[in-house]
Amino acid sequence: MHSSSDPSAMSLDPRPAPDLPLTPHRSSPTPTRRTAKLGLLLALASAVAFGGSGTAAKPLIEAGLSPTHTVWLRVAGAALVLLPVAWKHRDAVLRRPGLLIGFGLLAVAGVQACYFAAISRIPVGVALLIEYLGPPLLLAYVRLVQRRPVSRRAMAGAGVAVAGLALVVEVWHGLSFDPIGVLFALGAACCQVGYFVLADAGREGERPVDPLAVSAYGLLIGAILLTTFARPWNADWSLLAHSVTMNGHHLPALVPALWMILVATVLAYLTGVVSVQYLSPPVAGVVANLEAVVATVLAWVLLGEHLGTPQLAGGALVLAGAFAAQSAAATKH
Repeated sequence: MHSSSDPSAMSLDPRPAPDLPLTPHRSSPTPTRRTAKLGLLLALASAVAFGGSGTAAKPLIEAGLSPTHTVWLRVAGAALVLLPVAWKHRDAVLRRPGLLIGFGLLAVAGVQACYFAAISRIPVGVALLIEYLGPPLLLAYVRLVQRRPVSRRAMAGAGVAVAGLALVVEVWHGLSFDPIGVLFALGAACCQVGYFVLADAGREGERPVDPLAVSAYGLLIGAILLTTFARPWNADWSLLAHSVTMNGHHLPALVPALWMILVATVLAYLTGVVSVQYLSPPVAGVVANLEAVVATVLAWVLLGEHLGTPQLAGGALVLAGAFAAQSAAATKH
């Protein structure tokens, strides 16, 4: 989400889902121990990279760059870097235009805009933990909209995640965090449902689309959509020539900006997609769940956003519930 927080982990940063093969036209080979280790390292790198998106973005927002301009900078910068990938897979535009537009609208623009709006009002860790309600919401979509059966284990995991959310936001205090920020985080979780549905649709039918193409064009279309909404020409981009404050320390604004584009988006996407080639979907999904942990720890260390015991306990329940729901659904599939 990223936002964010990679799809494969139900993190709302829009990345290809872990059950998508890198090349849809052929099945992935059975992973050996060596390739599995490589896939694990790539998946870990992706989770760490995605987890740093909010920590890199928040100093820019606090320096005066609006959340919409910040997310535009992230998406547009990543889309520019991935233009060669989009050109290589340009045939995807003719084969599945609706899929790419929907992915750009929900999985990129929607997720990232809601997530960045959320972190401008509530702590990064809290926003990402709320975003991890994506798995329970996805189960609700499958059960109520698609009318498909859902296992009891998955339903139990969804219930645990919702209980964890109550602890994260401390509902007994009438929401100890900004309610609007919480709503934005929930919006990111809802957009994540669209991400999973569209990512799964990309490999179905007679005209499957390579996940690399979905990622590249999703970012490109998301950047175009965000341009009309964010109006970046009205932003004060001179802020990037000055310094920002991160937990009391000053650093050039270009440092978190470039980190957000190159590491938290481009590197995170590419390593996440390639890791799927070497790992089974359940393993890739479990590793991606570390994104929320990484984001919370980085925000704690670099931004000084300390969470209390109830938030930490609630976060553990959210992650445990999301993992249970996701692994149950993956096993059944």
